[in-house]
Amino acid sequence: MDFELTDEQRLVQETARSFTDNEVVERARENDRNEHFDLELVGQIANQGYLGAIVPREYGGAGLDYLTYGLVVEEIGRGCSAMRTVISVQTSRVCSSILRWGTEEQKLHYLPKLCSGEWLGCFGLTEPDTGSDAANQRTRARRTDSGWVINGAKMFISLANHARVALIFAQTDPKKGHRGLACFLVDADQPGFQPQPIHHKMGLRGSDTGAISLDDCHAAGDAMLGEIGDGFKIAMTALDSGRYSVAAGCVGICQGCLEASVNYSKDRVQFGRPIASFQLVQEMITDIKLHTDAARMLVWRAATLKDTGKPNTTETSIAKLYATEAAVHCADTAIQVHGGSGYVDDYPVERYYRDVRVTTLYEGTSQIQKLIIGRALTGVNALVPA
Repeated sequence: MDFELTDEQRLVQETARSFTDNEVVERARENDRNEHFDLELVGQIANQGYLGAIVPREYGGAGLDYLTYGLVVEEIGRGCSAMRTVISVQTSRVCSSILRWGTEEQKLHYLPKLCSGEWLGCFGLTEPDTGSDAANQRTRARRTDSGWVINGAKMFISLANHARVALIFAQTDPKKGHRGLACFLVDADQPGFQPQPIHHKMGLRGSDTGAISLDDCHAAGDAMLGEIGDGFKIAMTALDSGRYSVAAGCVGICQGCLEASVNYSKDRVQFGRPIASFQLVQEMITDIKLHTDAARMLVWRAATLKDTGKPNTTETSIAKLYATEAAVHCADTAIQVHGGSGYVDDYPVERYYRDVRVTTLYEGTSQIQKLIIGRALTGVNALVPA
């Protein structure tokens, strides 16, 4: 594992940092306050090539490796987790699934539109009664002469209200269990596809989150990713990619907490001197730094394994588990450094704290990550009844 970035990677990192500072940071607070999904900013992110960043150039992507992609996600995550979510869903869940499981025709049809930002996509896995137990899908797909008819409901779906295409996971034969699951490319522009915004979220208020009602939605016969029975595998590989991007984004939150705390501690004067001179304040800042560096190294390890084509499910879960929990800790500590000022949104640490809390829940809860890691260590699957 090489800790030295290439010149190209440094250039991408510096460009992403500059873009974040100049375009993302200045909008983040107002978008959060107003629960505004900033489509104009999404368009600027697309113009940077960050949607579909890991998609090969022949399909309209930037052709980045996972480590370089992680650098981009870290920088955007430092500025605004709501915008990082757009990149994660579009790239790691939707584009990566089509790239890995799609036919050549599907890739050529969907990927250029998604990478350019002409279309947004969403990932319809979670249901009102289905979270961690992803195989237990109640949405049903019935075969017809012209394709498939899908009925069901999805919950907590990012980009649901602005998606042009939705990856919808549905059960084709309940008797087959997970072997009956399939993933469909569903046109969201049809009467039976009915999204509803979810408001009053604790964090990520500048992101688009919705519930989807699927009422006799049509999917063409050639709109399935893979085959019947591949649905569960598609979901798991997408989550592997999504967990990586969430982890990288959380490194950005850790880094943002560090920078904000250092700057504030040098500006804030108490007892006649900057609070940066107080030993216990330095202890808190050092603690943030340790968590940030450890999280980043775990993310880079996962990226290296992905880029070299080696198995990485366990290492990605480790990175996701540690980085998300570290970011929660760093945000909490950064608020402590800021004191009362950290409790209002004049400083970004208050938003970091609210935004980061959900990262220990989606893409697999921290507890699910521990079970994945524990299964790898013991060879025993705790989720299978004895």
